[in-house]
This record gives sequence, structure tokens and C-alpha cells, in this order.
Amino acid sequence: MHRTGDIVKVFAGNSSKNLALKICRELGLPLGGAKVGTFSDGEISITINESVRGADVFVIQATSPPNVNVAIMEILIMIDALKRASAGRVTAVIPYYGYARQDRKARPRDPISAKLVADLLTTAGADRVLTMDLHAAQIQGYFNIPVDHLLGRPILSNYLKSKRLENPVVVAPDFGSVTRARDFSKDLNCSIAIIEKRRPNPNENEVMSVIGEVGGKNVILVDDMIDTGGTVCKAAEVLMELGAVSCMVCATHAVFSRNAVERMENSALNEVVILDTIELPEEKRFDKLTILSSAKIFSEAIRRIYQNDSISSLFNRDYL
Repeated sequence: MHRTGDIVKVFAGNSSKNLALKICRELGLPLGGAKVGTFSDGEISITINESVRGADVFVIQATSPPNVNVAIMEILIMIDALKRASAGRVTAVIPYYGYARQDRKARPRDPISAKLVADLLTTAGADRVLTMDLHAAQIQGYFNIPVDHLLGRPILSNYLKSKRLENPVVVAPDFGSVTRARDFSKDLNCSIAIIEKRRPNPNENEVMSVIGEVGGKNVILVDDMIDTGGTVCKAAEVLMELGAVSCMVCATHAVFSRNAVERMENSALNEVVILDTIELPEEKRFDKLTILSSAKIFSEAIRRIYQNDSISSLFNRDYL
């Protein structure tokens, strides 16, 4: 992948090394030489071990658990180092955008942390952002630089189509997921249902009722992320009680905090399908888990950004 008079380089922080290596393999490029560590007092140390002068540079770093704040500081400092080394353009490739759920003031005196992180990335020197399945799409508007917002749905939909489920129904676990569920239902040519729930406290939920028919159907729950797993596990329990034949969940981001893994292992869920936007350690992998790679779509987006080509066709499941 080369364009006359231009050089493209890919670097990675510690939270996305494996995904970055997969993306580089797709692009036919080596991963850029950089040392990302810490000083003895815990401050982050970044050393770029090769010239980036005039290069089109892509920095891959999910701002994800278990060390969200460290991941954010790593990408900020790396962007700063690259800009000071005279990189021609720096694109922050953020497979999972942390703090995305703090996108508005839900109560008086709440911060809007998603906007703060956007400002930090811009101030550090990012010229462009490439991300996937933001928790709230309007976060794109928090940036004063171009944002390319990829969708994980084409990858998940293709996997679901390959399973050839009989009598499927796509279920939105809450009203905020209705648009996502409708898009999946169009891909799979099936009906949708909606779970109405109320959340008394953060990370707690109570399922109230199901709108739509799920009896005798193979249920596919869809969401942008799975955090504690409480919502999807309770939803699966209710749906199976209503006569569903099976229940699986598909999500882009595997946050898997608290006892999410244990909860899903012991739930009514038959399968949990996620993408590799967040790297999972071995202790968070279990028999019901299926991990699909997002490397191909990210690599193609990087290639098109570098070549100044349109990436709109990547929103079409037929591309993959």
C-alpha cells in the first residue's frame, strides 16, 4: 500500500496491540516501532523508534477497560509525540470510545465527559478520528475534526446469516436500541420486538414487559455493548419464559465489567457474539463466547482514508 510521495505508518498503544497487528496484516504493513511504558512514578513513557516526518500516521488504541484512563493518556501522549516529530497527519483509530455514555447532562451538575475526551484528542493534535459504534452517534458532533464512524452491524449480520436460524426475531433490550434492532431485522429479513424496562440505579435494571411476539422464535438480542451483562441476562430469562426457542446476544463492544462473565455463563443465553474492539484476557473468555474480527473493516477504512477514497460502502453488509 503505497502512494507516490507519501508514507503511511500504523502505531498502537497497549490496549489494542493484537487488533493493530491484525489490521497491519490486512494492510501488508509492519506495525510501527514504538515503546509504550511507564516511568518509575507511574507516568506514561512514549518513545517513537522510527521517523514519521511527513507520514500519514494511524494510531490504534481502544480507550477501554481495564485501564480506561491509562489508555486515554497513552493515545494523547502518542499523538503529541507524533505531531512534534512532524507527522504529516495523525488519525486516532479508536475501536472503542471510552466515556461515551457520559454524553449529556442527565442530572444537574453532571459532566459531559464524552465531549471532554473529544477536546483532549483534538488538543493533543489528532487530525481525524476513526471509531466504531459510538454509544451515542451525536458524539461525532463533539469533534471539530473529521470523524469516520464505522458500524459493527455488517460483521455481526453476516455471521447471523451464516447460522441460518429458523424463525428468528431481533429484540431491542431497551428503547434506545430500537433503531439498531430495526437495521438488524432488515439485514435478516425478520420481525423485531422491544423490551420495556426501567433502570432504578446505574448498572441495575428491571425488565417490565415485552412488546412483540417472541414465542416459538429464535431470539437475537442486539446492543452496542455488554457491560455488566445484567440487561441481556435478565432479558434472556424473560424471553425464554415467554416461549422463545433460543436466545443469543450480539454486541460490538465487550466491556464485561464486574461479574459479567459469570452472569452470562449461568444465564439463559445460548451464545454471546462480540467483536474484538476491546481485547479480552483469557479469564474473560468462556464457552458461550464467539469473537468476530473487526480488522478487515478497520484496515479497509484506513486504506481509503489514506487514499482519499469514500468509505461509505463500508456501511453495507455486502462489502464483507
